[in-house]
Order: sequence, then C-alpha cells, then structure tokens
Amino acid sequence: MVKTMTLDDLRRILRECAGFDEGLEDDEAALDAVFEDLGYDSLALMESAARIQKEFGVVIPDAEINEVETPRALLGLVNDSLTAAA
Repeated sequence: MVKTMTLDDLRRILRECAGFDEGLEDDEAALDAVFEDLGYDSLALMESAARIQKEFGVVIPDAEINEVETPRALLGLVNDSLTAAA
C-alpha cells in the first residue's frame, strides 16, 4: 500500500514550519488557494519541503517548490512522487 500525503498532513507540516494555518480550515477552498494568499512565503514552503522529505521521503527541489502555488498542486506533486516510487 502506498502512503499518501493528505491535506491534514500538509496542514500539520505548514503549522509546524510556519506557525499558523488560518487559511486552511475549509478543505475544498483551501486546496485551490494560493499559498501567498494564505500567508505562506517561499521560506515557509522550503522548510515544509524539508519536512516532507523527512517524513515522506520525497525530495522537492527548491526550483519546484517555488513553482507550486496551491496546496492541491503540492499534494499532487508529493503523491505523484510517492506513487512513482512504489
């Protein structure tokens, strides 16, 4: 069975790395909200990418994490990598 990263996982990681997650309460709206609009800057996303690598074993290069704009896109990137590795 392939482990997947959920929105709850992403919320927890962002909260641990950036200290807040007010914009991620509503699951459906949160998935397509732009990280910048949610208050997450590139540093928070890079720290989150490092945590994702530690927890899920997925390496997200800095160039790719800077291109990911929404939680849905980040979850897709991580879960596609997990599926490909399985």
